[in-house]
Amino acid sequence: MTTTRILDLKPPELASLCGRALLDSIRNSEGRTLLCETVVTAPPLLGDISNGELAAAMGADLLLLNIYDVYQPYIAGIDSVSPLEELKRRTGRCIGVNLEPVPDDHPGFPPSRRANRETARLAFDQGASFIVLTGNPHSGVDNDTICKTLSEIKAELGDLRVVAAGKMHGSGVGEPVMTDSVANAFLAAGADILLLPAPGTVPGVTLEQVWQWTNLAHRQGKLAISAIGTSQEGADLATIRHLALDAKKSGVDIHHLGDAGYFGVALPENIQAYSIAIRGRRHTFRRMAMRT
Repeated sequence: MTTTRILDLKPPELASLCGRALLDSIRNSEGRTLLCETVVTAPPLLGDISNGELAAAMGADLLLLNIYDVYQPYIAGIDSVSPLEELKRRTGRCIGVNLEPVPDDHPGFPPSRRANRETARLAFDQGASFIVLTGNPHSGVDNDTICKTLSEIKAELGDLRVVAAGKMHGSGVGEPVMTDSVANAFLAAGADILLLPAPGTVPGVTLEQVWQWTNLAHRQGKLAISAIGTSQEGADLATIRHLALDAKKSGVDIHHLGDAGYFGVALPENIQAYSIAIRGRRHTFRRMAMRT
């Protein structure tokens, strides 16, 4: 039985995706899945419409929540005791949560955002369809800690929970963001999706390297995501289209746009332009228009 592509799913079907069905639906969309990240504490760009709703309206298939507090859930612009579920209801989108595997020598980091078995379980219990183990700027997250935390979370929650792992930038640590050995370690530790910097974002990370790391993931039956986490989600339209096509050439399954257009969400026009670059107007406008 062929799994329906994310491209073809209507909002209620898309919002309900999780586990193997989510991964298969992304895989079958052949590099045409768009993920937008938002900072949940940032004031909504449009005042009374949450940034997640704005990103969805501009064509995002998946939403990723940054700075989300699993102990005291809150999303600016969503007045609900269960904001993640309410955002899912309003947008008809599959939603993920960033958690940060911060080293133990970073004691001031909020426990509610530190990646571990408990916070991962809470994120899924609150309605997340996937989590991303990564690090914000200055967080001190390193690849060894990501790998260790990933292994612990997968051992606790099992293969039915989708976990992506990788860094979008240096996160304040003087190490390569990605190497062949790091990619293999993440995949061996249980990553369902390998997160990679998009070509042209982190200095020195080339299209050929991202293609190579993507192939590592694909050969093991896993997926890859290219991430723009360097504020270039706020660049001009020509740059966005260039980054989009290079990411598509690298073979990734998911395209990520970060949360720093100005602050809190990518520029709306860049979300639309990126979507059009990787899948054309038909699929972009169809995703924007579908409500039920």
